[in-house]
Order: sequence, then structure tokens, then C-alpha cells
Amino acid sequence: MQARPTKYIFVTGGVVSSLGKGLTCASLGALLESRGLRVTICKLDPYLNVDPGTMSPFQHGEVFVTDDGAETDLDLGHYERFLSGNMSKANNFTAGQVYETVIKNERKGDYLGGTVQVIPHVTDEIKKRIIELGKNFDICIGEIGGTVGDIEGLPFLEAIRQFRSDVGRENVLYVHLTLVPYLKAASEIKTKPTQHSVKELTNVGIQPDLIVLRSEVDVDKKSKDKIASFCNVDMDCVITAPDVGNIYELPLVLHKDGFDNRICEKLNIWTGRPDLKPWENIRSVLESPTNGHITIGMVGKYVDLTESYKSLNEALQHGGFKNACKVDIKYFDSEEIEKIKIDKNKSLSETFSGVDAILIPGGFGKRGSEGKIASINYARKNGIPFLGICLGLQMAVIEYARNEADLVDASSTEFDKLSKNPVIHLMEDQKDVDNLGGTMRLGKYPCVLKAGSKVGIIYGKSQISERHRHRWEVNNSYREILSKAGLVFSGTSPDDHLVEVIELIDHPWFVGVQYHPEFQSRPLNPHPLFVSYIKAALDFRNSKKSVQKDSIVKQERTELKDEIINNSKIVGLASSIN
Repeated sequence: MQARPTKYIFVTGGVVSSLGKGLTCASLGALLESRGLRVTICKLDPYLNVDPGTMSPFQHGEVFVTDDGAETDLDLGHYERFLSGNMSKANNFTAGQVYETVIKNERKGDYLGGTVQVIPHVTDEIKKRIIELGKNFDICIGEIGGTVGDIEGLPFLEAIRQFRSDVGRENVLYVHLTLVPYLKAASEIKTKPTQHSVKELTNVGIQPDLIVLRSEVDVDKKSKDKIASFCNVDMDCVITAPDVGNIYELPLVLHKDGFDNRICEKLNIWTGRPDLKPWENIRSVLESPTNGHITIGMVGKYVDLTESYKSLNEALQHGGFKNACKVDIKYFDSEEIEKIKIDKNKSLSETFSGVDAILIPGGFGKRGSEGKIASINYARKNGIPFLGICLGLQMAVIEYARNEADLVDASSTEFDKLSKNPVIHLMEDQKDVDNLGGTMRLGKYPCVLKAGSKVGIIYGKSQISERHRHRWEVNNSYREILSKAGLVFSGTSPDDHLVEVIELIDHPWFVGVQYHPEFQSRPLNPHPLFVSYIKAALDFRNSKKSVQKDSIVKQERTELKDEIINNSKIVGLASSIN
């Protein structure tokens, strides 16, 4: 029996960027998977960087890391969170990677002396990568980065235009995501930007089969019909994607408007009914969290652009789903914490008064490091649940070395190359690295957990595998002195050379990990570390409430006692007068 061919769905964006193409692709993938189909997604980025690894978080947001060590676009995090499979290097490629390959091929003589051009050499390389990824899948979704009309995106649009002729019209579908602005002053939805965007797309030879409308409000039928008519698509193929309270509601919203039904009809795919019960369960928790709300205090230096911590933010929410509570994240600028530390009129107790747990995320550079160390010290001394990730672990080691191991000048060689007590130093295999891109410790590595440790109990196993992205590590020369001071090294590499996890025994919940557990957390399968951390935050919140309640009861009893005494004195005085 001949295997059925892979079907390809290409998603483009129009009018403006940041409309949510990645979430739309991920939600579509989830809907198709819920019908029993095998789905993969790739992100095609038109920029000339080889990968996002050396790009500033302020420009590009989070760098997502795959099992095989690829530094990729943050949308791959969305793909993994909504789909059951893991992404790889093949799921994200840039114009930089494509041109690099084409030039290498030319240098090797693969083009037999021909003139190397965008068409066919660049477009063929793009198509080759998509075809290779789509093997063994029923559906391959391709998200084209950027906005239609961007000059750097033209080779990618030309490549997917050719796709329909290459693999057959019946196997390719084009979805265009556009902005439909709502003018409050006129109380009117405007369809003209969408019309112009579709015209721009048809100018390069692509007629969209479906149009998805992003809007602050629900788009009325009249506007949808107008778009269908002017943009030459079927009336029921104009789908609305209004703003949602939580991204995990999006599959349900798109399904309600018939998105996956239209896709299956257009591609002539016969499937069973979608099983959306898991997504409905998440929506129920979001709408009515039985354990209320908790607040996580995240101390970092990219707090003005929270996309820098996208996977971490989502992993915290996943832990909340499992604990039937809503997680609110309060961001603290670590540089501002440094100012509070030296300001006699302010205190950290005042700053962190409303939080139920403190978290230090990953990052690089000295800026704001002392604010992170001060926050860790406050969490440790006040029994507040603490989680340190990557740099967060390193900051926790420095804090403990300074305050408990009498190494008052302890630091990291990342911050001070001449430090007298570098408890954190550069990994041995990183010392002679010249190129910054793609040279860190990247991808999935094994870790052995100490028997009976907190993390061993949390994971329920003695060995785990987690994803890394770092250059610095705990200096083994200081492990003995730190251990004697009470710091527990509860997770190490199998050869015991690299410290992966630290914890404290005499603290309710204090854990630091060198890896990034957030990269493996999913809404339908939350990471155990975040489940336990959120549970600890709930316990801390409840203990605060209990203390407050006892304090109120004590105060009321004192007031009642004073009132009785005062009344007795008044009665006694009246008797003496009589």
C-alpha cells in the first residue's frame, strides 16, 4: 500500500508583525493532532543571522533550545508546548543558514560552474529543507517569518509559491494572518489593511485559501463577508482570531470558528472528530482556579520585555494548572533591587511583601547581578520558596559562599576575571572558543540525582536529561568548602565533573538548576520541578494567611480583654460615686 503524501500548510502574515503566527500555527497543529494526524511545524526566518543565539533578547526575545542543541526562534517553544513531539535543528532555519549552504555548495563546485542565483538555487535549498522535514508526517506546517512585503522575505514566498506545482495543488494550502483594526472613535472595523495585504501576497503569485483575522474585538459577519468577496476566498474560510485571556484557549476559539474543519476539507483529509477535552480542562482551571492565585517574584534584567522569559512564564502557568491555581508573575528589575539594597529608607521586605516565591531566571553579564544576589539572600533567610535557573543557580552559589562559607569576595569570572574566589568559572571546553555563535554547552545532557534529595523526590528518578545553554559552571575547587557550609550538590553530570543542581536541607524549598527545565514543560504535561515549586508557593501563601489570621484573632482578643477591663473600671467608679 502506497503511503499517502505529506500535506503542506504555509502560514504568512500581513499588515504588521507580532500578530501571533507562531501561536496560530501551534494551535492549528494541536487541532490536527487531536484528530489523530502526525504533525510537524517549521519556522522559516528571513533574517541573515545564522541563528538567534547571538541576538539581543531586547530584539528577538527568548532563544529556545532543542534537544539536539539548536538555538532557535521562540516560536519553536510554542510548537513544542502545543504539539506532542519535540522540535529539532530541522524545524527552524534562517536566510543566513540557507545562503551559507548555497555559498558552500558553490565553493565545492556543486553547481558545475553555473551562475548562482536566488532562483533556483536559494529557493531550491528552502524547498529541500521543507521536504526533508515533512517526511514521515501527515501534515507539515510552515510559518514564514516577517510580514508580506518585506524585501528579505521574497525568496521564501517564491519558494512556497513553487511548492504547489512541485508537490501538487491538492497537497498545499496557504493561510494568511492579518490585522483587522478596530477604530474606537468611529466604532468601526476596518477591512482595507487586509485587502491590501492580500493584494501584496497575490502580487508574488500566492492566493490564500484561508484568511485568519486578528482583532481586539470579534469581527462581525458583514466584515468577514466583505473580506471574503474582495480577497477572493470562500465565505466560510475567513476565520476570526480575537484576543483571548490565555493562549491555551486559542485552539478552542479557532475550532469554534471552523478553522480545522476548513483545513481538512480543503486538503481532502478524512479524520475522526477532534478530542479537545484536555484543552477544555485547562480552560476550566483558568476560569475557576480552586486554589486561587499566587504571585511569583521574578528578578531579572530583561523585565521590560517579558518575551525574553517566554518559556519560563509558560512553565510557571503549567505548574499552576497542575495545582489548580492561577499564577501571577511580578517582575522586578535586578538593578532597581541593587538601589533598594543601599537605600536606608527602603527595604526588601517591603519590596517582596506581596510575593509567594522568588525566582532568578537565566541570563548573561554582570549588570544587575548584585540585585539578584540580594534577592536570593532575602529568600534564603526568610524561608521564601526559591528557584534559580542557570545564572540563577550561579548567583545562589555566590550568595551562599559569601554569607555562609566566609568567602566574602566570592564571584564569577564572568563578572571579575581576577576574582580571588571564583566559585563560578568558565567551563574548560569554553576557554579557547573564538566564535560566540553555537559554541555554548547546548542541548540535552544527562544528570544524576542524589538519593533522598529534594530534587530526587520531585523527579521520582535517579537520572534525568535536561536542556542546557551556558558557558560558566560551579568551580569544583570550592565544592568541599561549600558542602561543609551546608550547600547540597544534589545533581551532577554522570562523571561528577559538572554541578547541575543545588539545594538546601534546612529551607522549605530552595533549589538551583544549571539547566533550563522550562524548555521541556508543556500545558498538558507540566514539568515536575515547576509543579513542586508552585505547590511550595501555595503552602507559603497559606502559611502567611494562617499567621495573619492568628494575628488578627490575637489582636481581637487583646481588644476584647481591654474592653472588659475598661468596662469593669467604669462600673467600679460608678459604684464608688453612688
